[in-house]
Amino acid sequence: MAILKAFKGLRPPTEIAKDLASRPYDVLNSDEARHEAKGNPYSLLHIIKPEIDLPAEMDVHADPVYEKAAENFQHFRKSGWLIQDEKDCLYIYAQTMNRKTQYGIVGCAGVADYMNGIIKKHELTRKDKEEDRMKHVRITNANMEPVFFSYPAVPEIDEIVAKIVKSPAEYDFVAGDGVGHHFWVIKDDATIRKIIELFAKVPFTYVADGHHRTAAAALVGNEKKQLNKKHNGREEYNFFLAVHFPDNQLSIIDYNRVVKDLNGISDQEFLAKLAVVFDIVEKGSEIFKPDVLHRFSMYLDGKWYSLTAKPGTFNDADPIGVLDVTILSQLVLDQILDIKDLRTSTRIDFVGGIRGLGELKKRVDSGEMKVAFALYPVSMKQLMDIADSGNIMPPKTTWFEPKLRSGLVVHSLE
Repeated sequence: MAILKAFKGLRPPTEIAKDLASRPYDVLNSDEARHEAKGNPYSLLHIIKPEIDLPAEMDVHADPVYEKAAENFQHFRKSGWLIQDEKDCLYIYAQTMNRKTQYGIVGCAGVADYMNGIIKKHELTRKDKEEDRMKHVRITNANMEPVFFSYPAVPEIDEIVAKIVKSPAEYDFVAGDGVGHHFWVIKDDATIRKIIELFAKVPFTYVADGHHRTAAAALVGNEKKQLNKKHNGREEYNFFLAVHFPDNQLSIIDYNRVVKDLNGISDQEFLAKLAVVFDIVEKGSEIFKPDVLHRFSMYLDGKWYSLTAKPGTFNDADPIGVLDVTILSQLVLDQILDIKDLRTSTRIDFVGGIRGLGELKKRVDSGEMKVAFALYPVSMKQLMDIADSGNIMPPKTTWFEPKLRSGLVVHSLE
């Protein structure tokens, strides 16, 4: 059963919360982070992207970069920009986008749960990215950013959350991208105990977003356990920072593909090969968005097409085979375009659905890309089925929005 632990969070004073909260480290490159944090000493980017305070030519994985993260973290604490709560708390973090609000419980997840498979993942992680975040956790001795988890909804927890959020939020602001962020502190011991008791009945939790941060936090916690001869299981390093959202409040948006060439064949030959496995309908110049599973949108030579996979070309009984990313990868990218490895091929790129299908059209019309494919988004049920079956999704399958803001609460391992 899943662990949820209250903790003494490090949090910004209300008046600087909006300025301190930042986008996650992995959605901005160094130049974008420099621009975003310019003139804002409070931005958490100074800790999670510390290269912005060092010469631009420095390797972002050099030791001085991690040392700067630790230095800036200490500066934030000494300056009173991150203040530790006096007692163990849970927190509620809600986000509003497009008039829809989702409510997550902020608490610590268990390192043991990750090691034992109670926390389930659906993506592969890269060792270099794991090691980068592990170094960051080691040198700051903190989980600076939360990971984004989901769990099977529990009505009793929803009822408790609904009562809490009727009171004024500790932080309540709209970020520059129009997303609203709302944050409550749960200090009442009886309420905390009840939520933890209910959460203990949750059989599994699921990594929605932040696989590398999750792996890094858990691996450093396990590392500290191995090094501590007096380990008792209650140390803070046995836990890491997560926001847990009920599965029925989340939606996954599409993650689309653009390809540079047609593998040496003409447009007509390409369409003919597609017609073997898809029912094709030309849609003209107006953007066409796929509206059901197994139907794709394609943009080629100024025209949009509907591609519906023919019966027998996919397996709905297979948790991986049912995914549209699998169908597209096997029937088109591999068999027709000879793109075998999505992780390493330089002929393909991926575009998050948050950018809209106009971005696909733009990249093809510019000549940068030859063809674009839009996919019907994966469902939370599909994600959980794959994680439950022990399978891994193909690369670049899920895109969650809105992204969590980092810095509203930090978990110290001290």
